[in-house]
Amino acid sequence: MHVIATAGHVDHGKSTLVRALTGMEPDRLAEERRRGLTIDLGFVWTRLPSGDTMAFVDVPGHARFVPTMLAGVGPAPAVMFVVAADEGWMPQSGEHLEALTAFGVTCGVLAVSRSDLADPGPVLVQARERLARSGLGDVPAVAVSGTTGMGIDALRGLLDDLSRRLPSPDPAADVRLWIDRVFSVKGAGTVVTGTLGSGTVRVDDELVATPSPRPVRVRGMQCLGVDVDHACGVSRVALNLRGVSVGDIQRGGALLTPGRWRLTTTVDVRLTGRPDHTLPRALHLHIGAADRPTRVRPLGADTARLGFDEPLPLRVADRVLLRDPGGVWGTTGAVVLDPDPPPLAPRGGGAGRARELAAVSAPDLAAELRRRKVARASHLSALGIPIHGKPVLGDWLADPDHWASLGRRLADLAGAHAARHPLDGGLTVAAARDQLGLPDARLVTALVASPLAVRDGRIVRTDLPTLPPAVQRAVEALRHELADQPYAAPDAPRLAALGLGAPELAAAVRAGLLTTLAPGVYVLPAAEQVAFDVLGRLEQPFTVAQARKALAVSRRVAVPLLEHLDRRGMTRRLPDSTRRVNPSAPQF
Repeated sequence: MHVIATAGHVDHGKSTLVRALTGMEPDRLAEERRRGLTIDLGFVWTRLPSGDTMAFVDVPGHARFVPTMLAGVGPAPAVMFVVAADEGWMPQSGEHLEALTAFGVTCGVLAVSRSDLADPGPVLVQARERLARSGLGDVPAVAVSGTTGMGIDALRGLLDDLSRRLPSPDPAADVRLWIDRVFSVKGAGTVVTGTLGSGTVRVDDELVATPSPRPVRVRGMQCLGVDVDHACGVSRVALNLRGVSVGDIQRGGALLTPGRWRLTTTVDVRLTGRPDHTLPRALHLHIGAADRPTRVRPLGADTARLGFDEPLPLRVADRVLLRDPGGVWGTTGAVVLDPDPPPLAPRGGGAGRARELAAVSAPDLAAELRRRKVARASHLSALGIPIHGKPVLGDWLADPDHWASLGRRLADLAGAHAARHPLDGGLTVAAARDQLGLPDARLVTALVASPLAVRDGRIVRTDLPTLPPAVQRAVEALRHELADQPYAAPDAPRLAALGLGAPELAAAVRAGLLTTLAPGVYVLPAAEQVAFDVLGRLEQPFTVAQARKALAVSRRVAVPLLEHLDRRGMTRRLPDSTRRVNPSAPQF
């Protein structure tokens, strides 16, 4: 299926042409048929000579219904531009062309209607010249009459040619379906319609409805009046939704793939029309079927910050239209540069931000990472940034130069901490995260590389002495005493005499030079293996007294030693609480 919108001045025969092409009535409201002008959006379709189906979004041409027109034109990838031979180019012709240019529509055909009432030649020349100066360029054109049928077959041929030139959307793309109609069907419930630009929607899919946002489920689906189980862009679809009432949803909302879009109320844009100094401070923003009152803050010669109260799912490179609803100022187009902009500094923030945005054009991962330093891939993808390359950790991406700089800074921070607190055991990961300004503590450990190491949640420099010289000498003296008597754990007076207080002993344990069995009870790390070997030669099971005798150790050391071996799984305490068994020893 292909979807095309009509455009043109009021009463230039758009609906008449669509009726002649499709044999269907686009004016669905009784008032529209009575008054002979389109008030709301109409949807009809036809089979082209090639066999392809083309759906038409017939939009109103009257100035009072411009927002409705924009709701129909915004999501459509192509246009049938209609100008009447007996009237020529008119004010709404220009406003519709400005809208098409703002939305980036580049494919279309020109139909000079009512050619049975006047010579179409001059209008053909005039209209093609106007369109050629827009994004549509040199479009194919034909003189037609919806009343007599003149040129209708030729117009069908041009539309068929156009359908073959339209790009094929990605069926795997994230869904963003702008809602242009909401109504209730008896026995079915809430139904919404819209133009699915890309992606795929299936029956039973769960989507997110904005602006709430709220989860909804697709209960049923139609394309062009036929029940289907799925639809791919570009398609006109009607979705029967479960989980939402008619009062909870409205035109201008969107249905989104869950978890793949970021809703925003502030964006930075590049203007594609009028210079910023003429911008009113209040305009309306149009995208898809959405219409939002918008606050405007100029930043630079062609950039501005836009703010609106109801959130929108916007991405980098989205094209929007800014319009003065009073009709005094007119319209301009804009391209979204950043849907997640940083706060502006109190003084000079606008100018500084304009300089940053000057280098931004198409979505660019490298440029985004240079600006953001560190960011989640899922977050950037939700902003419309293509993701490639290897994350530094999990979902986290980083600018390579910034990441290398962080590694050097972490080494410096760990070294400075060791100099200030030699017995502290290293810089905590939490403190390192704060000092580096990282959003996730796991990123700190991802930065660790030689000569850094992580020990007990702290960052240490392995190329620096583990202990201060005086403490190292005292610990070596203690280790020498324990070498011949591994279980003669020194008492508090002996430790004090060696100059080893609690901080020094804790540092020695962290360095792997001593093992603590209980508060104040320190032995060599090898003592546990020696005890394991000795106890393994005892008759199993054995008592604490038998263990004391075999190890030649006091009860002060024996009890915490056996409990330490229990925790290590080297011994097992029996239910009577007095006997232990070495699990690897023979059982009798």
